[in-house]
Amino acid sequence: MSESPSCGRIYSLVGLMTVLWSLNYIVAKYALREFPAMLASGMRMIIAGSIMLAVYRWNRANGSIPPWTRRDVGLLAFLGVIGVGLNQFFFVLGISMTTVSHAAIVAGLTPVTVLLLASAMGMERLGIVRLGGMFVALAGVFTLQMSSSQTGGATALGDIFIYLASFTFAVFTVRGKQEASRLGGVVVNTFAYAGSAVAMLPITAGYAWAFPFRNVSWVAWLSLLYMAVFPSVVCYSIYYYALRHVPASRVAAFQYLQPLLAMIMAIVILGENATTGLMSGGALVLLGVFLAEKG
Repeated sequence: MSESPSCGRIYSLVGLMTVLWSLNYIVAKYALREFPAMLASGMRMIIAGSIMLAVYRWNRANGSIPPWTRRDVGLLAFLGVIGVGLNQFFFVLGISMTTVSHAAIVAGLTPVTVLLLASAMGMERLGIVRLGGMFVALAGVFTLQMSSSQTGGATALGDIFIYLASFTFAVFTVRGKQEASRLGGVVVNTFAYAGSAVAMLPITAGYAWAFPFRNVSWVAWLSLLYMAVFPSVVCYSIYYYALRHVPASRVAAFQYLQPLLAMIMAIVILGENATTGLMSGGALVLLGVFLAEKG
C-alpha cells in the first residue's frame, strides 16, 4: 500500500498549477501576435490531444485506467467538445480581443456560474449570502465594463467570449463531475482533447492551408507549445491528482489567486494599465465569488 503524499507536496503542486494557469493568459498574447486565433486553438487541441493519447496508452499499459463502455463514449465526447473544444475556442478568441486583466477577472466568475448551474440541476441550494455574492460579482463586472475605455485594448465582445469560455467549462464541471469521479481524469481528458481536436480538424486545416508557417518566430511556437502542454495537460493532471488527496474546497481556494496573479503578470510583462476601475471591479468580482462559494 503506497503512502499518501505530504500536504506540502500537494499544495506545492497546486500552487505550481495556479501559476502555470495564470501565465497562460500572458503566453496566449504572444502566440496570438503571429497565429490567427482559430488556427492557434485548433493546433493547441491537436498537440494536447496527441499527448493525452500517449498518457492514456501508458496508463492503460500499467493497468491504471478504469473500465469504460461504448455507452460512455457519446457523453464523454459531448463533454469534451463542450468543456474543452468550445472552452478553448472561446478563450483564444476572447483573449485576442481583450486585455489579460479583463479576461482573468471575467474568468474568475466560473465558480458563480458553476453554482448557478448546479442549483438549476438541484445539486446546490442558493441562500441569501450566496445570492448577495452573485450580485456583488455582477457589480464588479459592471464596474469593469464601465472602465474599459480607460484600460486600453479591452472590448466588451472579448469579455463576452471569455465568459462563454467560463460558461462552457462550468457546464463541463457540473455535468462531468460524476464521470470524472468514476472514470478518472486521464480518461475524461483524453476524450476531451482528442475529441475536440478531431471536431476542429476541418477548421484547423482550412486556416493552416495558406498560413505562412515559415514566418512564425520561435517565441510564438514556444508559446503555442506552452498553451498545449502546461495548462492543458500538466495542470489538469495536477488538479485531478490533488482532488484524490485533499478536499475539493481546498484546491478551489487557490482559484482566487489566479485572476490576481494574471493581472500582476499582465501589468509587469505586457504593460497593461492598472486603472482604478480595473482594481475595484476585480476586487468586487473576487469578493462576490468568495461570498457565493462560502455562503
